[in-house]
Amino acid sequence: MSIKMKGKSLIEINHLTIEEIYQIFELSAALKMKQLAGEPHRLLEGKTLGMIFSKPSTRTRVSFEVGIYQLGGIGMYFGPNDLQLNRGETISDTAKVLSRYLDGIMIRTFSHQDVIDLARFGSIPVINGLTDLHHPCQVLADLFTILEKKRKLEGLKLAYIGDGNNMAHSLLHGCSKVGMDISIASPSGYSPMKKIVEESKVNAKEFGSKIEIVDDPIQVVKDADIVYTDVWASMGQEKEAEERKKKFKKYQINQDLVKHAKEDYLFMHCLPAHRGDEVVDEVADSPNSIIFDEAENRLHVQKAIMALVM
Repeated sequence: MSIKMKGKSLIEINHLTIEEIYQIFELSAALKMKQLAGEPHRLLEGKTLGMIFSKPSTRTRVSFEVGIYQLGGIGMYFGPNDLQLNRGETISDTAKVLSRYLDGIMIRTFSHQDVIDLARFGSIPVINGLTDLHHPCQVLADLFTILEKKRKLEGLKLAYIGDGNNMAHSLLHGCSKVGMDISIASPSGYSPMKKIVEESKVNAKEFGSKIEIVDDPIQVVKDADIVYTDVWASMGQEKEAEERKKKFKKYQINQDLVKHAKEDYLFMHCLPAHRGDEVVDEVADSPNSIIFDEAENRLHVQKAIMALVM
């Protein structure tokens, strides 16, 4: 059955149906094969993507800019000082104007409300490239990578150790929707938002997944198929970095911790990694690590998202 996503914004994973998630995966696989075979796939010939960056990025900028080019379109980069938003123009006016020029917008910013408002006031699809609340493109790429490696998603266990941040939120939404169990271990005071956990529990009931939020990393890593972590201090939290290092010390992914996972576990990290803090080199560079496959798949999955909504 064909699922029509044209014109739809991607603000968070919970707004996608399970059919739409798997349509993204199917197209991602097809586009990846075409690229590896050197076959042109210019599905967005003549289309223009506006890329708004309030936060700098390596993977998000390069993967979207390369992706829209490979699809036959062009990407326009707007840094923090390139639009009139910083000089007082409203989000609603910006959205309405950009909708007259562009075919789609990708935005990477701090405030999640900015993404919601861009989609609400504009008339073109908006793709959330990251906010402080969600990181849907990353988690869709993560789930696609797991599917490639494990050939299934349902019934697997993902252990997330670290800050209950935007990654934890999107992993909760994503895993619970595809029937994957997710266990999260965070220090006291750093757990995921209760609202996100409750939304994910609703998904879990429907799709047969389990959710566990605790503070013991060994408990969540036990028998895990995937071990996942992220930086302890995200962009904008630099002043908290030293304090967080102390509180997160026992949440480091090291050889002692991963011994509790399944022997064929996969190690994942959305990158950039602060090696020696949340993960040691011996794990990040081990045969179990798929962090660079995961990073590559941002390109293929985001191309699928752009092609479907634009």
